[in-house]
Amino acid sequence: MQVAILCGGKGLRSFPFNSYLPKPLLPLRGTPIVVHLIRSFIAQGFREFVLLAGYRKAALDDYFDGKDLGADIAIVDTGEDANTGERLYACRDLLGPCFVATYADGLCDVPFAGLLGYHRSHGGPVTVTTVPLRSQYGVLSIASDGAVTEMREKPVIDGAWVNAGFMVIDQSTFATWRGADLEREVLPHLIARGLVHAYRHRGFFKSADSYKDVVEFEALMQDGRTPWVNPHTSATWSELPARSAALVVG
Repeated sequence: MQVAILCGGKGLRSFPFNSYLPKPLLPLRGTPIVVHLIRSFIAQGFREFVLLAGYRKAALDDYFDGKDLGADIAIVDTGEDANTGERLYACRDLLGPCFVATYADGLCDVPFAGLLGYHRSHGGPVTVTTVPLRSQYGVLSIASDGAVTEMREKPVIDGAWVNAGFMVIDQSTFATWRGADLEREVLPHLIARGLVHAYRHRGFFKSADSYKDVVEFEALMQDGRTPWVNPHTSATWSELPARSAALVVG
C-alpha cells in the first residue's frame, strides 16, 4: 500500500521559509517535517511513498538524492500551480487499489491498523481521519448578567471534529472525482454522495503552519520525544485481512 503525500503547495503561511524551500522541508530540530512523517509511517510497516511535488520540486529532489530511509520514495512533478485534488488525480495511475493520502505538514499518532480496519469494515471508498477541534484561544463562559463564570485556555470544543488528513482512498473513487481543490470541492462532492466515513482519533495531532507551530513542535521534541509515533501499535496494516470483494464500493 502506497502513501501519497501532498508536497506541492507554496505554503504561504510559512513565509519567509517558503521563499527558498518547499514547506515539506521545514526543519523540526534539524530534520524536515516530511522526513518525520515518513518515519512515522515506516514505524507502522509502510514502505512505499509517492511525494506529490510542485513548488520547488528540485529542492525535494536534492534532499532525497542518495538518502536511504529504508523505504521506496518516488517524487512526482504534479505542477507548480496545481491544487490538492488535481495533484492526487494526476498520480492516480501510480497508486494501487487502496492507498493512504495525507499532507506533508502534519504529524499524528493515528494507529493505521485501526484506521485501515475501520476503512475495510464500513464498505465506503473514502475514510478521513478526524480529530477534536481545539480552540486557539481562551474560551469564556458568560452568565446572562455578563459575569464570567469560567475561563478555559485553548479547550477542545465538544462535538466539533476537523480533518487531520491521513485519508484512506480506494482507487474506485477517481471515477467520481470532481473538482480541483481536495478540501473545498472533491471531498464535499464525495460526502454529498455518501461515500466518505470518518475515523475519530483522540490522540496526538499537530500541523506546522507557522513559526509559532515550529517553536511548539520543538518544545514537544525535547529529550528526543516524538509524540506522533504511536508506542502502542502492536499490529501493522499489513497484518489485517483484505477487504471482502462484497464490501468494495465502485
